[in-house]
Amino acid sequence: MPEIAEVARIVHHLRKSFVGKTLSVVKAQDDSNVFGKVGTSASEFQKALTGKQVMSAGQQGKYFWLTMSSPPHPVFHFGMTGWLYIRGEPSAHYRPKDTDGPEEWPPKYWKFSVETEEEPKVEAAFTDARRFARIRLVDCAAEDIRNTTPLKENGPDPVIDRDIVTEEWLTKKMRSKHVPVKALLLDQANISGIGNWVGDEVLYHAKLHPEQYSDTFSDAQLKQLRESILHVCQTAVDLLADSSKFPEEWLFNHRWGKGKKDAPKSLPNGEKITFLTVGGRTSCVVPSVQKKTGAVAGDLKKEKIEELENSDERVESKKPAKGKGKAKKVKEDPEDEVKTEGSPAEKTNGNTSRKRKTSTQPEQPEIEDGGKGRAKKRQAGKESTKPSAKTDDTSKSRRRSGRATGGKVKYNVDESE
Repeated sequence: MPEIAEVARIVHHLRKSFVGKTLSVVKAQDDSNVFGKVGTSASEFQKALTGKQVMSAGQQGKYFWLTMSSPPHPVFHFGMTGWLYIRGEPSAHYRPKDTDGPEEWPPKYWKFSVETEEEPKVEAAFTDARRFARIRLVDCAAEDIRNTTPLKENGPDPVIDRDIVTEEWLTKKMRSKHVPVKALLLDQANISGIGNWVGDEVLYHAKLHPEQYSDTFSDAQLKQLRESILHVCQTAVDLLADSSKFPEEWLFNHRWGKGKKDAPKSLPNGEKITFLTVGGRTSCVVPSVQKKTGAVAGDLKKEKIEELENSDERVESKKPAKGKGKAKKVKEDPEDEVKTEGSPAEKTNGNTSRKRKTSTQPEQPEIEDGGKGRAKKRQAGKESTKPSAKTDDTSKSRRRSGRATGGKVKYNVDESE
């Protein structure tokens, strides 16, 4: 997903190629996701931009926009795979061979294309194969764009809002929440523009473990975190996401080998690289550098398991039933979820166990109803009438939330990482 630096690259090229020019030709293909989910249509977008002059281009985190000679103004979000190509310009950041843009024009999966009135003509096209991108129109004065939805709901940009992202601001933000620090950084409502690779780079430079809870860091650690956020984001933006120019010691240059045969599993200095899931995303970690100094999601899971073991409920290590596949994992607490634009809710790592309600009667397993294949629960406290051999066999082999063992129920709790 394009993050703060990649978006800065596009804004740079828009300012260079389009500001001060009039859009004489605008073509758009209707898409119920890209346009429709944010209350716009291709025809409305086409009508709003045709004949207008581009006055400026701006950015806030992963969002960017064009300020037109009159409202409404278009606001864009790339989602997972969106991009904006400018014909003849090296706007692509991840395709070094594609120096002049795609040969086919407009490119495959295009959503809209524009052409300037002035000579030489400049052409651009917005593409998105997976359709998670969002293109909307905001009807407001140019200076109020950042005060409208969705920008006003997002946190400050660590490059253009550097004066807002102070030590005091970050300390208050971190200690007001109890979520893994990586999940907090990914949540655009907290701070704009940090995605997966930037988040990992920031935490590596700050020497913080991504699973550690945000409210467990010292003042010194939070000071270092702020410095790392500003340094990594500013450097990546200044270099317009050109990874060939990133400092050699950056984690970015060595993190892309997961799952690849013969890929390096350590940094040039020998420090081991590992991967784990935090906030619903794969995180790249250097354990020898990023040490845990406080509670993490895995510790909380173990604490809850111990609570269950000491209660009236019986706990059993996960063992899949024969022929039934693996036991289902217990979902995490909803308070550890984060949401980002263009993607489903992301969950923090660590499958915490869920407490079940207890009663004076043990929960009963399901039984077959008259051999018709219909399952229904036996009511607590009532004896079944004339149990058949089939019923007895079924109660032994059938397992849903637990299994019957000597009149008691043993529950499955996922203890895996």
